[in-house]
Formats: sequence, structure tokens, C-alpha cells
Amino acid sequence: MKDIKEKVSVIMPAYKEAAHIAESIDITAKTFKDFGCSWELIVVDDGSGDGTYEAAVEAAKRYHGQVIVKKNAFNIGKGRALKRAIHFVTGDYTVLLDADMDLHPLQIPTLFDIMRLDDADVVIGSKMHPNSVVNYSLQRRIISLGYYIFVKVLFGLPCHDTQTGLKLFKTKVLNDVFPRILVKEFAFDLEILVNAFHLGYKITEAPIVLTPQRKFGRIDIHSIYTTWWDTCAVWYRMYVLKYYDRIDYHRRKNLAKEFRRMRR
Repeated sequence: MKDIKEKVSVIMPAYKEAAHIAESIDITAKTFKDFGCSWELIVVDDGSGDGTYEAAVEAAKRYHGQVIVKKNAFNIGKGRALKRAIHFVTGDYTVLLDADMDLHPLQIPTLFDIMRLDDADVVIGSKMHPNSVVNYSLQRRIISLGYYIFVKVLFGLPCHDTQTGLKLFKTKVLNDVFPRILVKEFAFDLEILVNAFHLGYKITEAPIVLTPQRKFGRIDIHSIYTTWWDTCAVWYRMYVLKYYDRIDYHRRKNLAKEFRRMRR
């Protein structure tokens, strides 16, 4: 990582992480200090209401402006939190990292190595990579496999796992893709990757070490239903409405207005 001359931005969306967010910020900041590259961390609290924002602001004071903390007034969804965060990114590379630390940021150099070796624009952590070390339930494995097959049939993406919370992008990719994104919740990751692939960006996968920090995960019937429904909606917009092919017009019309609103 010391060989990376460009700045790395890390986006960390958080929801109801009051008990852990300060530690997550400290772990990420210490890890990047050890890496020796230029970095910034952008934390967006998605309307938690449990003190997550206040705890994050307090932790950020220790890092002299390298940690930026923002808050959505209401819980709108991870996708919306990420869309807001991108307006504060100043790095050439952007890492999306979940706040729960199931995926330790020490793994990030592996993603950079693969990006260089494969000349990729996007590198995503994958639970289904043959070299991954994962510790999660049989139920989660079945859900992941079923969703992979579903996504492969619909979109033909060159990846096995769109939902793992560790991804590396050249920031230009996100700047091109984010104005097209409509999904606010769980299928947001998929919509990003579908549009990046559609625009011709190269996507590849990296092995990860997944160590769940919670005894019980947050996946429930509602989140599964919402993800599959939103996935179908992405397919409909892509192949029936051709919405994403017409987005440049809407982008020019609405981008200035959206930028002013999101900066507030």
C-alpha cells in the first residue's frame, strides 16, 4: 500500500452501530496509518437514532479531519447513505467497507494487488472465491448460492457474490455509475455492479476472510424479499425500460440540484 501514490477514500455506512462505531473507526484509521498511504474515512449514519452519529463524531475528533461524519435525518437505506457519501470523496480510489468489521480492513491490500494484476476497474470481495475463509451458517450459504444463480441468469455478471461488504473501485467508476442508481436498500450493490459492467468497466473478485461479529445477523425474510424484488426491478429498468441507457439526459438535468441537496 505504501507504493500507492494516490489518495484512498473509505466509505463506511452505519446503522445502529453505537456500541461499535468508535472501535470500527479506530481500527480502520490505524490500519490505514500502518499502510502508509494517503487516506480519508467517510462515515454516514443512516438515521440510526441510537447514538451512532454522536459516537462517530467523538471518535472522528482524534483524526484531525481525516475522518468525516455525516448523518441522514431518517433511515433511508444503505444505498442512499453511500450515494450521499460519494459527494465528499476526494480520493482516486474508493473502498466500500461495512461498519460491523466482519471484514477487517487489513484485507484491502489484496484488492489493490488484484486490481493491478488484472488491470481491473472494480474488485469485489467474494465469499464464494475458492480462497475465501468464511464462517457463516448453512442457511446463509444457501441464500448466497441461490442469489448468485438468480443474478447470473438475469445479468451474466462476471462475479459470484455481489453482496459482500468490501469493495474497491476506481473513483471514476462510482462517479459515472452513482447518478444512475435508484435502489436505496439491499440490492444497491448489485445495481452498481450491473451498471459498471454495462458501461464496460472490468470487474474481478478477491478472496476474503469473513468473521461475523454478531451472534445473529441482520438478514431476515423482509430483507431477502426486498433484495429479490429490487433485483427484478433493476433487470426491468435495464432490459425493458432501457432506463440506464437514457440516464445521461436525466443526469445533466438533475445532477446540479442533487449535488446541492446532498451537500447540506
